[in-house]
Amino acid sequence: MDRRLPALGRAMSEFQYYEFVAIDRPLTAKQQDELRAVSTRGRISSTSFVNDYQWGDLKADPRAWIEQYFDAHLYLANWGTHRVALRLPRAALDPVTAACYCVGDAAESWATRTHVIVDLHSEDEDGVEDWIDPEGRLAAIAPIRAELAEFDLRPLYMAWLLVVQNRELDEDELEPPVPAGLGKLSGAQRALADFLRLDPDLLAAAAEASQPLTVTVPSAAVLDRWATGLPEADKDELLLRALRGDGLLRSEMLRRFHGTNVDQPTESGRTVGELLAGGENVWARRQEAMRKRKAAERRRKEQETAAAREKRLDVLERDPATAWQQVDALVEVKRAKEYDAAVTLLEDLHGLAVRNDDLAGFAARMGRLREQNTRRPSLIDRLDRAQLP
Repeated sequence: MDRRLPALGRAMSEFQYYEFVAIDRPLTAKQQDELRAVSTRGRISSTSFVNDYQWGDLKADPRAWIEQYFDAHLYLANWGTHRVALRLPRAALDPVTAACYCVGDAAESWATRTHVIVDLHSEDEDGVEDWIDPEGRLAAIAPIRAELAEFDLRPLYMAWLLVVQNRELDEDELEPPVPAGLGKLSGAQRALADFLRLDPDLLAAAAEASQPLTVTVPSAAVLDRWATGLPEADKDELLLRALRGDGLLRSEMLRRFHGTNVDQPTESGRTVGELLAGGENVWARRQEAMRKRKAAERRRKEQETAAAREKRLDVLERDPATAWQQVDALVEVKRAKEYDAAVTLLEDLHGLAVRNDDLAGFAARMGRLREQNTRRPSLIDRLDRAQLP
């Protein structure tokens, strides 16, 4: 399936960003020349190709480039398209396993003679978004290659969940085996979920059937004993791969070390429809929890406000006559700021009158205050809005 976007007809206000990275093996000089023949503007090195377009498009098929040159690719367009593709050696990722999870337009996989490619796509619902800085996004996601090589299937399950989110599957279809640790993603996996705009409520619902991670990092002594016991032929091969700059060598060695002790995915028996309903339930619970938090915060603030007012009333009660004199002084300034301060003080005096059951006395003082200031409509308006009798 050709995912290239048309080169013609794009407005100047639209942007596209392409980034490709070679991780396992640097590009040769010949390969760099081949890339430069396609794009003279591209920033090309022995490990990467980066270019952005305000007009036109990349004059090549990203799928072909990921097959031939690169191990990771990120594409971003400000009309809402996000794409990330990862290439792994077939020895690091079983093509059948990848195909079990990549089952739709949003997540697909395919195999070449030497590699497996996982290609993930996300489209914004509105088809357009504000342009964001793409720098560093691929670097944050690329460690997923090493995780997959260590038989961490969470990224593949997230790819399948993206297909579910896009409503590409029948609701009675069963989910694939659920990997452990979905409730506690790695940093690279969180970056992937964010980039693909994976629904966090749907992910949380999926995590309810995911077991906790149990694989631990082996100690240096344990690794030393295991490495010492490797056959000489294996050691020679591993040394050669290290000298060639194999980026996944450590991950593959750790997978060999753990063997069958890695966390195996489990069958849940859930359907796509049940997962979607579970995501809606998680959303509803989250909204209810948010409502309760806001209500509790509102009560807390109301209590704090009431307690602070009681303290002010305690101070007023010691000398209310002075407070009334302050009101008269503020009113005489004849400025809006002082009027507001006078009304605030009057509201506290009214509260004190309520507490002391002396509303008649307060009303009498207010009556005199209003009579003395009938020619100050701005003040009278403030008194009326404050509902001061």
